[in-house]
Amino acid sequence: MARLLAPETLANVGEFTVSELSQALKRTVEDTYGHVRVRGEISGFRGAHSSGHCYFALKDESAKIEAVIWKGVAGRMRFKPQEGLEVIATGKLTTYPGSSKYQIVIEALEPAGVGALMALMEERKRKLGAEGLFDEARKQLLPWLPDVIGVVTSPTGAVIRDILHRLEDRFPRRVLVWPVKVQGEGSAEQVAAAIHGFNALPEDDPIPRPDLLIVARGGGSLEDLWSFNEEIVVRAAADSMIPLISAVGHETDVTLIDFAADKRAPTPTAAAEMAVPVRAELFVEVHSYARRMMLCWTRGQDSRRNELRAAARALPSASELLAIPRQRLDGAAASLPRALRANTHAHHRRFAKAAAGITLNVLRAQVSHSAHRLELSGTQLQRSARATLRHRRERFEGLAVRLQASRLANQQAQRMRIAREQERLQRLAERARRALTTLFERRSARLDSSAKLLTALSYRGVLARGFALVRDSDGRAVHAAAAVSAGAQLSVEFADGRVGVTADGGHAVPRDAGKAAAPATKPTPKRVSKPVDQGSLF
Repeated sequence: MARLLAPETLANVGEFTVSELSQALKRTVEDTYGHVRVRGEISGFRGAHSSGHCYFALKDESAKIEAVIWKGVAGRMRFKPQEGLEVIATGKLTTYPGSSKYQIVIEALEPAGVGALMALMEERKRKLGAEGLFDEARKQLLPWLPDVIGVVTSPTGAVIRDILHRLEDRFPRRVLVWPVKVQGEGSAEQVAAAIHGFNALPEDDPIPRPDLLIVARGGGSLEDLWSFNEEIVVRAAADSMIPLISAVGHETDVTLIDFAADKRAPTPTAAAEMAVPVRAELFVEVHSYARRMMLCWTRGQDSRRNELRAAARALPSASELLAIPRQRLDGAAASLPRALRANTHAHHRRFAKAAAGITLNVLRAQVSHSAHRLELSGTQLQRSARATLRHRRERFEGLAVRLQASRLANQQAQRMRIAREQERLQRLAERARRALTTLFERRSARLDSSAKLLTALSYRGVLARGFALVRDSDGRAVHAAAAVSAGAQLSVEFADGRVGVTADGGHAVPRDAGKAAAPATKPTPKRVSKPVDQGSLF
């Protein structure tokens, strides 16, 4: 049964400030629980805060606890929180004094079971598929015989050895290995960085840029292969400008990088088989093509030789072909001298006719006509110049009139603006005067109120109601009769002045004397010697 504490007991209980109580609760919670693992559903997650921290809550069917992931921890997490996902959080239980609540500071986060992982994978697949990262139109054709092959995998596993052995058996090629972690924290970032790194190699670099990429890993559980379901890896594979083969896990294992890659191989060995053809088969095929080409060339030469012989038999001889052109040439050579003489006579007649028409009078008439045309052109030019000058002068006069009108209008507008500003200044001055008057009245009223309050709180008001203030010889106020010894010089202040007195001794009366039993004898009243020049005090 609860026992009520007496008021005297409660008065002895120690006091805490709010901060001290919050710190005590914080130490109690952290010392009692420390690191815990909590299973629940993520609620209220809206992405990382602008500071990089993540704030959300973990809940089940009957309770909820606030959770926080600091920026540095969130950046290193392989598994990112998502709204509505059931997870297992590992962290430290603490309190937040700012809102008087407890919370868990998460250091590690993992999905609660394979079912949650599959649900997350399907949701991520729908999201990335909606963005078009899995479209067939984005996929590139694999090169038929690449010179350099880039492999993104672990350098210590059996996968790289299987790929190298298979390439050696089929068609040896130069292989560049980018070593990465294929499992655990940070593996997804390393795989994405390797894909971007191969694509960033320049064409003329000492390290050649691969013609084909293979992202490979051995088989494992869904948790082991989860790095290849991360969004950063899928986007890197989709953005790769180098054709990429995904060879993650066994034939039954499916990851999201398989949908974004240009080609999916069921195993790393199958990826090597897709990358290069078989060299021996190519040799046989090349020899077959060479033999067929030689047979075709031989048959073509024989056919062209027969066609040439048949054409040669059907063509006439060179003398027969040149007989008629030679005859035409002889006839033209015979008629050429007569044609030259006739042409000369015709040109002589045309020249004589033209010379007969050119006389001195004709030249003078032409010169006179040209001079007349020149004079008319000069007259027209002068009239045009005067008309242009008159038009320009009229235009300038019109512009001057417009300028004068604009100047007058501008002056009038400025005068009106100055008048408006003067009126506004007068209104502001009137408002300032009224404001100063109001402020002065408020300050005066406040000063009067303070003076009345000072008068009401002054001890002189108490003296005016009939009380007196007793001081000792040093001017200090005397609060109790026990503090006054016999013969002490005292000063008693009334409302209208002070008087000096001498004490003759006495006894102090306790405050609770009225509650105690009546004393056996009546205390002797204090006698005060009467000063020479003062009246009685009592």
